[in-house]
Amino acid sequence: MDGDGGLELWLNKATDPGNSEENWEAIQRFCDQVNTDPDGPSVALRLLAHKIQSPQEAEALHALTVLETCMNNCGESFHREAGKFRFLNELIKVLSPKYLGPWSTERVKSRVAEVIFSWTVWFPQEAKIREAYQMLKKQGVIKQDPKLPEDKILPPPSPRPKNSIFDVDDEKAKLLARLLKSSHAEDLQAANKLIKGMIKEEQERSARVSKRLNTIQEVQSNVRLLDGMLISYKRQELAQPELERLQPKFSRPTIDSLRRSPHTSKLWAATRPSVRPQGPAV
Repeated sequence: MDGDGGLELWLNKATDPGNSEENWEAIQRFCDQVNTDPDGPSVALRLLAHKIQSPQEAEALHALTVLETCMNNCGESFHREAGKFRFLNELIKVLSPKYLGPWSTERVKSRVAEVIFSWTVWFPQEAKIREAYQMLKKQGVIKQDPKLPEDKILPPPSPRPKNSIFDVDDEKAKLLARLLKSSHAEDLQAANKLIKGMIKEEQERSARVSKRLNTIQEVQSNVRLLDGMLISYKRQELAQPELERLQPKFSRPTIDSLRRSPHTSKLWAATRPSVRPQGPAV
């Protein structure tokens, strides 16, 4: 089924107050259609806002689960749409004493506050989300930052370069995929911790690569300086002070010490491409 009617149908099934647990099939179908329809994100968020403001607690809580699942699976276009004040104001109404706050249950209000706060952590590029959250704290609607549960799945990491640890560590990737498919809370906790650990490793790896690149750039800069000075020297254009500055920097002992430096050796080993032997040379 296509169009707004399909989205509404799957959302009604996913948020049915009679559901004793999450209807993951309906939630997945809803997310799939959001990703398929050209106006999926804007239509979905309009429908979700209405459900989240439902006077029936179960319906509102189911709708918040659908919203979080969409944020995890429906991409940047959904993030941008959810980060607009047009939708954020609908969430704020659930909390605000001037609107639906007095009639919303504590469970629903607590969950809405948790959702908005988690977005400030996971989607820092959406400035309006942080602005809305800070306003709620400033007005005393939210007293303190909610504690995010350990079994809450982090959104997928942002696009990463090739040879990322997420790609090269097949064992961890397989383990993560298995944990994410599980419905057990302890497996979701383990998946969350594994994602955090993998992100930390990726950040440390990126920092090491950046440091190596800076060192290489420094060497290249010195080489260019040396080339320029040598050309000037050959043309007898190099002034005596410049010649004196050149000698200690590029003297034979200095070059030899750099060549023998363990740091230089490690840098070379870490940056050169690995070459597999192709058999004996003849």
